[in-house]
Amino acid sequence: MNPPTVPAWPGARHGWAQAVGAVLTGLAVMVLVAALGLWAAGAGSLPDGAFPRVVAAAVVTAVGGSVRLTGDAGALARSQATLTVLPLSVTLAGALVLGAGFLRPLRHRAVASAGELGGWAARFAVLWLPVLVGLAFAARRTFAVDVGSGTLSDLTDLFDAAPTAGFTTDVPSTVLFGLLWLAGVLLLALLTSRGAPLPARLLRRQESVRPAAHAMVGLLLAYVVVGLVGAVITVLTRGHAATVTALVLLGLPNLVWPALTLGLGATWNGRVEGPFGLPVPHVLDEVLRTPDVSTLDVRSLAAHDGRMWWLVVAAAVLLPATGFRMAARSPARMRLWQHAVHLAVALAATVLMICLTARVSAHYGLSLLGIGDLGGELTGEVLLRPRLWQAVGLGALWGLAAGFLGGLLARTLRRGGPARPTPPPD
Repeated sequence: MNPPTVPAWPGARHGWAQAVGAVLTGLAVMVLVAALGLWAAGAGSLPDGAFPRVVAAAVVTAVGGSVRLTGDAGALARSQATLTVLPLSVTLAGALVLGAGFLRPLRHRAVASAGELGGWAARFAVLWLPVLVGLAFAARRTFAVDVGSGTLSDLTDLFDAAPTAGFTTDVPSTVLFGLLWLAGVLLLALLTSRGAPLPARLLRRQESVRPAAHAMVGLLLAYVVVGLVGAVITVLTRGHAATVTALVLLGLPNLVWPALTLGLGATWNGRVEGPFGLPVPHVLDEVLRTPDVSTLDVRSLAAHDGRMWWLVVAAAVLLPATGFRMAARSPARMRLWQHAVHLAVALAATVLMICLTARVSAHYGLSLLGIGDLGGELTGEVLLRPRLWQAVGLGALWGLAAGFLGGLLARTLRRGGPARPTPPPD
């Protein structure tokens, strides 16, 4: 006698249970990473229970949402603030978890219809929408700015112009870009996974896309791992555990992924002015803290620390290894020039992504009675932006060379491998 069959919960049968679990897990991981990073950075001491609001703002920016800084200094004063930065550690953590959750119900499958894949993506989008709306409304807070003592404090008291600063969100743009971010994550999950099912008509295309996309993800994660090892060594040798922890949990890719482009020969322009800056190695702060916009490349970094030439060595080692990994996962019939072109396109697209997501722009200034920015303690600027098309072009050139070398090495190893046994005669 067969045991009675327990009917499945309708949500599980239609995939909603798996989607809910994946979305909630992804959100929890992003909130946890952002909270730990901000706590290490000292945000836990913010007044009026503002810490959860700051965490929500960090998650909003991590998914491409819009957080607008606000400022006020009374009727006779004004303050201005702008901020453009993505905490890419939070972004990466959420993307990995959501991508894995999206692929999990599709595992052990060879083919899936476009309708089925679209249905799973729609489930995630429907669940992600209220998450974005909730985060956007939670990420709002205003703080009083401490001007210290002295003339500036007396002026603010006299004119009742105590400065404040805070942040708020634009809900429509947060929802729009947050959904686009989710769509990009799900699409990349399909492109980079070797075993994820695709519609039958796209199976032939996967041979030229998936190995290169998977290799690029491996390259980016390799740089993150190298940066993590460097962070651990820094803590063990120099201390500053809280600062390094905040950097790792909030912006490690913001540091190591531009380092990849620098190793390719790309140039960034930047500037650090005022009391605040980037929690970056001292050599980078030295190069950027100049009166004018600085040129940031391997040469300018090496002028302060000769070890920066290792960025070129790292690229020269990791890129051919990436090309070999791509070629090893590609069909043996693929030609060398095809490996070169595939990696060139993939690396150029990866460099473009880095340049668009790792740029930084921040400014804060206070003026009273219309008299410019007052006091170095209340004025600052951080700027970091790439020379975009130079970096993309260099990525394509390095990709051509690394793809050719990787394909050549993979072909050599295939030819030198053990011969297949001859089947016995019938």
